[in-house]
Amino acid sequence: MKTYKAIIYDIDGTLLDTLKMNMIPLQQIIKEELNEEWSYEDVLKFAAYPGMKVMEELGIADKEKTYARWVKYVNEYEEGATLFEDVEDVLKTIHETDVRQAVVSAKLKKQYDIDFVSKGLDQYIEVAILADDTTKHKPDPEPINLCIEKLQLHKDDVIYIGDALSDYQVCINAGIDFAYASWGSVSREGIHADIELCQPKDILKLINKEN
Repeated sequence: MKTYKAIIYDIDGTLLDTLKMNMIPLQQIIKEELNEEWSYEDVLKFAAYPGMKVMEELGIADKEKTYARWVKYVNEYEEGATLFEDVEDVLKTIHETDVRQAVVSAKLKKQYDIDFVSKGLDQYIEVAILADDTTKHKPDPEPINLCIEKLQLHKDDVIYIGDALSDYQVCINAGIDFAYASWGSVSREGIHADIELCQPKDILKLINKEN
């Protein structure tokens, strides 16, 4: 298997399980804004969308105000963001090697601090590119390109790990390898990954360590 100088991660659905904490509040938003009852299965199609894109798809009139309320509900959701099993051990193990680690996520910096930094996970991450850092977002390659630039690496040196179609598409658009995090994925439709990972421990195969 090809070896990489850096692994770049998506966060939601890849490192953190944030599905319920995002989707259940979205059901509440749809009820309040559209006066419609959507099932949990119905809202899952928005799971991989950036927040403002969800507002656009739903035809929300005051997108920014409604999105801010959705974020508030997400932050108040009792269960919060939880780590997928073995994720921290994987990040720590890779951190102790020469392989560098970064994140590219559609999260805003404030949400990143709440969900990720508060768990101490940022200590393993060298570069974090978030929604605030770029004008364009996944599947546009701008966030990935900025991350690679900050790492001062070439495209052949990195691989991106994600769970959604937009993660796969951004890799196609940026010209880098993609590893599919199947454990957190809602749908694999349209995804043709270079590498499929079945559990977080499989990430260690990218540094030639099985566990």
